[in-house]
Amino acid sequence: MNRIRMIGASLLAALVLATSTFYLGRKTAQPTETPPVMPAADGRKVLYWHDPMVPGQRFDKPGKSPFMDMQLVPVYADNATGATSEGGVQVSPGVQQNLGIRYAGVRKTQISASFDAIGSVQFDERLGVAVQTRVAGYVERLRVRAPMERVRKGQALATVFAPEWLGPQNEFLALQRSGVAPELVAAARERMRAMSIPDALVRRSEQSGAAQARYELVAPSDGVVAELGVREGVAVTPGMTLFRIAGLEKVWAVAEIPEAQAVHLVRGQKVKAVLQADATRSFDGTLDELLPEIGGPARTLKARFEVDNSNGGLTPGMLLRLQVAGPVGTRLVVPAEAIIRTGRRAVVIVRKADGAFEPREVSPGADQGDDTEILSGLNEGEQVVASGQFLIDSEARLRSVLGNMAAPAAAPAATRHEAQGKVESVAPDGITISHGPVATLKWPPMTMGFAKASPNAFPEIKPGDQVRFEFKEGGPTGYELVSIERMQGAKP
Repeated sequence: MNRIRMIGASLLAALVLATSTFYLGRKTAQPTETPPVMPAADGRKVLYWHDPMVPGQRFDKPGKSPFMDMQLVPVYADNATGATSEGGVQVSPGVQQNLGIRYAGVRKTQISASFDAIGSVQFDERLGVAVQTRVAGYVERLRVRAPMERVRKGQALATVFAPEWLGPQNEFLALQRSGVAPELVAAARERMRAMSIPDALVRRSEQSGAAQARYELVAPSDGVVAELGVREGVAVTPGMTLFRIAGLEKVWAVAEIPEAQAVHLVRGQKVKAVLQADATRSFDGTLDELLPEIGGPARTLKARFEVDNSNGGLTPGMLLRLQVAGPVGTRLVVPAEAIIRTGRRAVVIVRKADGAFEPREVSPGADQGDDTEILSGLNEGEQVVASGQFLIDSEARLRSVLGNMAAPAAAPAATRHEAQGKVESVAPDGITISHGPVATLKWPPMTMGFAKASPNAFPEIKPGDQVRFEFKEGGPTGYELVSIERMQGAKP
């Protein structure tokens, strides 16, 4: 009896399972219907809810996302696709709040083309003087015995004995004592002057009544002895340079300036020079000269700045940080973080008057702190997305909109490029090729994948083939094969 009951229960369970399967099959066999349009709190019609980070999954009611720690957001019937008729993209206020979108205005600001450069201190060659003797003689005593000694104007440098000056002085003194006509005495004086006998030496002869052959060479200016050409006891000749004195009242700071910045320099431009070793010590300077030569692969110009050194704090060889203040102009700027740089171009996301977003290509200029100068593409007063622009691209499917801007309007849309290489692998969606240089794109040799127009394209191509191929910009990988053929001598 128990066995009969067990058999009956089993049959009943099987019947229930079969019935459930039948009705479930009918339900799943029916086509999926679009969720009903439901009104939102503000009267707009909600089509469905979704997670902005996983836009392909749809839900028929609000709640927490199973993928991310955030609430599902609605998609309204009046903006189901997210695209406007003008090519912009609409993003609901709720989504904008969830994505943390922040805006910034395009504004004009005063920009100075200022920059810093490192300069090395050198002597101002225009302040250098040479100390020479104009008579043959001997250096009896040397007062300055080492190069780079500091000297003051009028300081004795050396004592020179000049025997050639004794004769003219004795003749002059004899004429004075003989009482001859004043004209003869004046002629003797002029002769001594022509022989470069110093007036001070002649006065000493008159006072003492004896010819003087020893005289002192003195420093004509303040500075340092940059060159010492004699030693004590050596013979000297007319025109021989005994000392070369370099002035230190002003010095040169020579810096290498990049070519792009050098074009903004103007002779006479003021600079502030800060000592590299001590930032508390600064000096005033001006741009003295831009040397007419471009140096090295870095494409730099040498700029010579004249720096005031009246306090004597600078010596040759020191390093100065030159703060060059360029001309001030008005420029359009946006936050640097608002610019999406793709390598070939720069794009910003602009918020239009109707609340829609559109990508716009811009020409950025120099960075100005946290801002970037905009040369073209934007107008003052427009609003750009400063943060969250990449999330807008994901939520509103801007990929297709930006894809239409892949090349400038003036460039041909289907430019073809040729190359040769070896097939590394073949897949239904593309072919990987190790190719040589591509002259039209200025590419070096590399290995990369090229998309195929269809999975059945180029069935005869196999890995290892040496091929010649053409491709164009486009396709899932960015470049799509147009044609490909084996090269002569390659394996079949």
